[in-house]
Amino acid sequence: MQEQILILDFGSQYTQLIARRVRELNIYCEIHPYNKIPKLDGSVKGVILSGSPYSVRDEKAPQVDLSDIKGKLPLLGVCYGAQYLSHNFGGEVKPSNTREYGRAMLTLGQTGDPLLQGMSACTQVWMSHGDTIARIPDNYRIIASTEDVKVAAYCIDGEQSWGIQFHPEVYHSTEGKQLLKNFVVDICGCSQSWTPASFAEDTVKQLKKQLGDDKVVLGLSGGVDSSVAAMLLHKAIGKNLTCIFVNNGLLRKNEFDDVLESYKGLGLNVIGVDATQKFLSGLKGVTDPEKKRKIIGGGFIEVFDEEAHKLKDIKWLAQGTIYPDVIESVSVNGPSATIKSHHNVGGLPEKMNLKIVEPLRLLFKDEVRRVGKQVGLPDQLLGRHPFPGPGLGIRILGEVTAEKVRILQEADKIFIDGLREFGLYDKVWQAGVMLLPVQSVGVMGDERTYESCVALRAVTSTDGMTADWVHLPYEFLAKMSNDIINKVKGINRVVYDISSKPPATIEWE
Repeated sequence: MQEQILILDFGSQYTQLIARRVRELNIYCEIHPYNKIPKLDGSVKGVILSGSPYSVRDEKAPQVDLSDIKGKLPLLGVCYGAQYLSHNFGGEVKPSNTREYGRAMLTLGQTGDPLLQGMSACTQVWMSHGDTIARIPDNYRIIASTEDVKVAAYCIDGEQSWGIQFHPEVYHSTEGKQLLKNFVVDICGCSQSWTPASFAEDTVKQLKKQLGDDKVVLGLSGGVDSSVAAMLLHKAIGKNLTCIFVNNGLLRKNEFDDVLESYKGLGLNVIGVDATQKFLSGLKGVTDPEKKRKIIGGGFIEVFDEEAHKLKDIKWLAQGTIYPDVIESVSVNGPSATIKSHHNVGGLPEKMNLKIVEPLRLLFKDEVRRVGKQVGLPDQLLGRHPFPGPGLGIRILGEVTAEKVRILQEADKIFIDGLREFGLYDKVWQAGVMLLPVQSVGVMGDERTYESCVALRAVTSTDGMTADWVHLPYEFLAKMSNDIINKVKGINRVVYDISSKPPATIEWE
């Protein structure tokens, strides 16, 4: 039985970050909504209560049943979690006189408390709250304070329960990882045995058991998630896995052939289908971004379904679903209403009458890469930037035509090759070029031109939820602009997008 830490989510923006920090300690953990606590079997070694956008004083504040947890399992309340454990068990929470947000210096009490072992007497933490704990219940003891917050951390006498008013999971809490390690390793007793190697080994065993001699079909995209899923399945069932790689005509230049070649080198059984004409015909005259996404997503389902039906005795459809998608679908606020349509291939399993297998559904993106390395995926596949499902279709603003695809593929290739050549590719999380629906006047030789404008986009991120634009060197941007304008017929102006997410998104459509 896989030992784990259970994280109960009250809707904080930082909840996934707590999980990532725990997993960086090679300890498995799961996030569940506060109102959907799973059965507590012997595998759960401890529980963490997350922060929340709510105040515990709100009428609609989340209420959680802790009768099977508090006093029975190690428990750590973070921010809202700490206030909840005080407010609901005899203490008092009030609005702060000054809303404490940002860095603060935490001073530890002289208690030798196990939660704070190995931490400096004065250490930087990150605060983010509008309420403060004014009074704690009688059997609670303060173990750390800041200048403005007397009850910055407390323990509960007679229990393995703690509350902290700050966020140990964020980068700005400089010894936050030590605190979490104290909790999950020393207090909860987790063995730190959940590694990429153990995940790969366990998953291959489970897949063998789950699938037996059944045949499985998987849609490859050339991206990291589907590639790692394919390798795990290949290790488990070998030739009983068939992969289908669809060229929708909106891939990067030469990508269809290059990716097919790299998959064949891995021993995967891959069918490549060039459906360029079908997709371009379907997109003719369409300018609305969401319609484009639906046409591309629907076209993929049709082509995939047609090809899969040529195969015999397929029982399972494999998908590269990863943990953030799973969390999103069962979140405190319900499934997001704004999931872009290319993520939603929900009609496919029912249409094909297949069962679903998702080897990566427990992993975050960075963990997928580590597992991919473990199962032998080459660096050029593992290190690939994320690429949107609808491909260049949503990087061409307005109607998609064969000529616009050609122009964008050429410009994109110059940009991506340039990032590699200058040693910048691995410092960027995602990069691409947008073809804008505007034309501008230019001068080439003695002639005036009236041609298209492209925007270069390069961002850093860990999971795409938030992203910052990359400060690429001016010399590099100058060379890219020069090369694109000189080598790509149809473009006479290049701009660089310096918007972060939020408020902008990574893609333009």
